[in-house]
Formats: sequence, C-alpha cells, structure tokens
Amino acid sequence: MTRLLFALLVALATPALAQDTVLRGLVTGDDAAGWEAVGRIDIDGKGFCTGTLIAPDLVLTAAHCLFDKTTGARIAPERIAFLAGFRNGRALAYRDVRVALPHPDFVLRIPADPDEVRNDLALLQLYQPVQIPSVTPFELSQSRRPGTEVGVVSYGEGREDVPSLQETCEVLGHEDGVLIMSCDADFGSSGAPVFRNENGVYRLVSVVSAMADLDGRKVSLGTDLAAPFADLRAALAPGTGLFAAPPSQARVLRPGETADTGALFIRP
Repeated sequence: MTRLLFALLVALATPALAQDTVLRGLVTGDDAAGWEAVGRIDIDGKGFCTGTLIAPDLVLTAAHCLFDKTTGARIAPERIAFLAGFRNGRALAYRDVRVALPHPDFVLRIPADPDEVRNDLALLQLYQPVQIPSVTPFELSQSRRPGTEVGVVSYGEGREDVPSLQETCEVLGHEDGVLIMSCDADFGSSGAPVFRNENGVYRLVSVVSAMADLDGRKVSLGTDLAAPFADLRAALAPGTGLFAAPPSQARVLRPGETADTGALFIRP
C-alpha cells in the first residue's frame, strides 16, 4: 500500500468537521460576481478543463489538461483557449494561449499514477492580458496555518456552460504534497481552483487533479500549491520546463478497470 492510499484510508475513517454544501450553478451575473476570474479552458476542440487567472495574463490549471489523453502527446498552445467568466455561451474575455507550461517534474502516465498529483500543475500565458475591472485575478495563499474548510468553483460534465460553486467542502488529509478533499469533482473539473477564506479574502490553496473512489465514497485529490507553484513560476521565466519522471508507486485505474485495492483514481 502506498503512503497516499494509506492516507486515504485514514482520512476516510475520520468524520468531516463541517457539512459539505452542494454545487450551485452561478447562473446570473449576481451569482457569478467575484468569481469572474475562473474560466473554462477549451482544449483542441475535444474537451475542456477549468482554470483561474492569477495575473492578468497567467492562468493556473492542471498539467494533465495539456496532454492528449489517448496519445499522451503535448497539445500545442495555439489549440488552447481561455474563456474568462464563461457563462451561458458567452465569456467576459476570450484569450488565445501563447505558452502552455506544465510543471517541470510532471509526466503523463497511461494508466495514470496518483503520485503525479503533487506536480499536476500548469501555467498558461495569454497573448493578451485580461484587463477588465470586473475580472480580478486571485492570489495564492501564503498561509501555512492548519485549516480544513475550503470551496471550489468548477465547470464539469453536464454543466459545461455555467460555472458551479461548492461553498464548503473539507480537506480530509494532506499527504506528501497532495490534498485529499471531500469536494465534488467531475470530468471537466480538472484544474478547478480550491479556495480558502482568509479573513474575508478568498485565496487559492490547490487545484483539482483527480477524483478518487474508495469503497464507494467519492473524494477528490488536489495539488498543494506551496512548493510546485514556485518551481513552475521559475520555469516560466526562461521558457524552460524539462520533464523528469516522478516515482511510480501505485496504479491509477480508468473507468472499467478493476483492481483489488478498493481504490479507484480517475482524472476529472
């Protein structure tokens, strides 16, 4: 059993400290107010992920969104677009992507490896910054204080035209750079921002990387931003980002596959 699987078993044996809220569609402009920097990332006309502006020209998302899931090939930046505040068929800003940079230590594996989650992070640099008063980029949390209550804004399968907010979910465990959460995730939620309310200000603490099902209980996995974001930001400056293989310790299953571990990991 890997340390991550062990952490899942321990976490799921521990009751959540607060009641999770359900996903709520941000259907109207009033609903979406304050969340306009979250947008849909359209990828090669074949799929989508969720991303968040952290600067006028920088979008944070999951690294695996930048790869073709059938061939494993990198998707060219010109095949990727960011739709800020996309809702009901319209975006507040539509931007083409100039640079699409996954974390230097991320390697896509087919089938996937849960140890990838700790580096499943990517930056998109836009050709033109989003400079609209209502679209305010989010800051990353600088606090390392303990805290379990978070929230998520995401697009997902069956709700790809309207972002959805889950105001409250829980960090059930934290193991080796991976957050184990009760937050609701689905296909398309990859890269969705995980927020924490810090004295009335919502700041990013993670992005959604994968769903996990352990003996019938659904959880989500996210990257702890602290260390990998610093590495990623440094890699963007010189335009580098060489790959190095992470350790492989556990198998991640795709839908339809079976295993005797009682755990199923799927990228959303």
